[in-house]
Amino acid sequence: METTETIQRMKELAEKLDKAAKAYYQQDREIMTNLEYDALYDELQALEEETGIVLANSPTVSVGYEALEQLPKEEHESPMLSLDKTKDREVLREFIGEHKCVLSWKLDGLTIVLTYENGELRKAVTRGNGVVGEVITNNARVFQNIPLKIAYQGRLVLRGEAIITYSDFEHINASIEDVEAKYKNPRNLCSGSVRQLNNEITAKRNVRFYAFGLVSAQEVDFHNSREYQFEWLKRQGFDVVEYRTVTAETLDSAMDYFSTAITTNDFPSDGLVALYDDIAYGDSLGRTAKFPRNAFAFKWADEMRETHLLEMEWSPSRTGLINPVAIFEPVELEGTTVSRASVHNISILKELGLGIGDTIKVYKANMIIPQIAENLTRSGNLEIPDTCPACGGDAKIRRENDVESLYCLNPQCAAKKIKAFTLFASRDAMNIDGLSEATLEKFIARGFIHDFGDIFEIEKHRDEIVTMEGFGEKSFVNLLESLEKAKDTTLAKVIYSLGISNIGLANAKVICRHFDNDLEKIRHADEEEISAIDGIGPVIAGKLVEYFADPGNNERLDHLLTYLHIEKEEQDGEQKFAGVNFVITGSVEHFANRGEMKEYIESLGGKVTGSVTSKTNYLINNDTTSNSSKNKKAKELGIPILSEEDFLKLSGREA
Repeated sequence: METTETIQRMKELAEKLDKAAKAYYQQDREIMTNLEYDALYDELQALEEETGIVLANSPTVSVGYEALEQLPKEEHESPMLSLDKTKDREVLREFIGEHKCVLSWKLDGLTIVLTYENGELRKAVTRGNGVVGEVITNNARVFQNIPLKIAYQGRLVLRGEAIITYSDFEHINASIEDVEAKYKNPRNLCSGSVRQLNNEITAKRNVRFYAFGLVSAQEVDFHNSREYQFEWLKRQGFDVVEYRTVTAETLDSAMDYFSTAITTNDFPSDGLVALYDDIAYGDSLGRTAKFPRNAFAFKWADEMRETHLLEMEWSPSRTGLINPVAIFEPVELEGTTVSRASVHNISILKELGLGIGDTIKVYKANMIIPQIAENLTRSGNLEIPDTCPACGGDAKIRRENDVESLYCLNPQCAAKKIKAFTLFASRDAMNIDGLSEATLEKFIARGFIHDFGDIFEIEKHRDEIVTMEGFGEKSFVNLLESLEKAKDTTLAKVIYSLGISNIGLANAKVICRHFDNDLEKIRHADEEEISAIDGIGPVIAGKLVEYFADPGNNERLDHLLTYLHIEKEEQDGEQKFAGVNFVITGSVEHFANRGEMKEYIESLGGKVTGSVTSKTNYLINNDTTSNSSKNKKAKELGIPILSEEDFLKLSGREA
């Protein structure tokens, strides 16, 4: 048999034997006789000896589970750059020019670098920030399809994408009862699965690896061809990302194939990658400050679907803001079914002219967040409620900064309390594990907590809590431990955790720095002094002064402070972004997530907000050419749009 056919047979045998073993040992049933099992096992073992390849899920090997305290970090041998990208097919054709290219899926998972020595997997490292990644060798050994042994005995370094299929994603999410704990998309699930400290968890997530690039292989003649490299990797037992070889003339037929296939694929992909087949030519082009010149990415245009608006759901928040959420006939977008999208405020609702039954166009911003793009019928027949759906109290439209929003006027609204306590316990605030919104709702309903300080007195209710559904002695002990850790905090986190309108963590840090972390100075500051702080302004100043002018608020804060140990927040390095406002949108590649990038900006004195305004200095978006609403707004206001690499260069940090 050809090597590729042999490997395919090995995969089929491993899958059959795995199913038979699970049925026998886990489900107490037989799907094949012992004789059949032994014959297939012997055949697989013989093929492994013949090829020198052993797949990760082969029953002939047993990969032990191991727990680590942390994932060590390691610098890559060569930096992993991002790719220049476009949504225009003609731009891609221009890149191809007169050359042959390998056109493949741009998979949406987590990039991994694998190193093999003497035919065995020695190391697996995540992309990280492109320069330094996390070592996840232990986890890679339990991926579904990585070969643990290969025939090639030299040193091999390759790159690929770890992914979780849509079907596995849905299966895993379906097993999670807590709605808030469900994963948003396969990429998030994959990222968390690949970076687990216990590889037994990774093994249960069905992570798969698809090679997309060979970095180096000693003394192998690849005939100066990337396609040859792909085929060589297949012969070593790797699953290689699906590809087509194209020229400028054949690009259209290949693109048509990929654009049709993506609608039925079981794996997440956010575009395509074109790579020059001629290795020497591609390498001779070198790189720009941001991108290699031998490859180019094509991003799919936002997928639009027409549907009909069924109802408008009104969702109260901790500040009293009642958010409109559109419920529409379910549609398939980017591989998932969506049926709801936030409309954000009354101004947007009116601008869209929304009414029940309207025909609307919906899409996923950055292929993640459902949004309404357009209302085709604009009936405008929607009635805005005058009562709060949570408490029945009066609701009123307020206009602030030219934006109309609906607010609940009842200070005792249950939704306000629950949302306020949820914010207080959140990661960026007091970071109290074990206090979900559902748990807080139960505690508030039973009268255990009335203000923030009561949370730290929860032990007096131990006897009742440990008998509550979903709450045993162990859960309660864990909560107490988390509360103990939360007592050590910073003043900025305390200010943010109070839930004062318009004051996020970034604003709180700026205010605390100005007043040298002196709470009493903040309590007694006037609007003029606070609004003079760079980046704060009169609206935030007014809300802060209003909060501390209330004796009840001060009394509740004093109660809370009796349990806290306030640490002074040290500022590391030069505050080069002091007074500079950023907005981050889209996915990030050099940081774990947008939250990590936000923390980095704030550590340099900068501020991150959620929307582009005249006060924004920079918009960070890796898709600098997209027609997203934030990009359009930035262009209208003349605000620079930075890629992640542009931003890192601005900050002085290596990309």
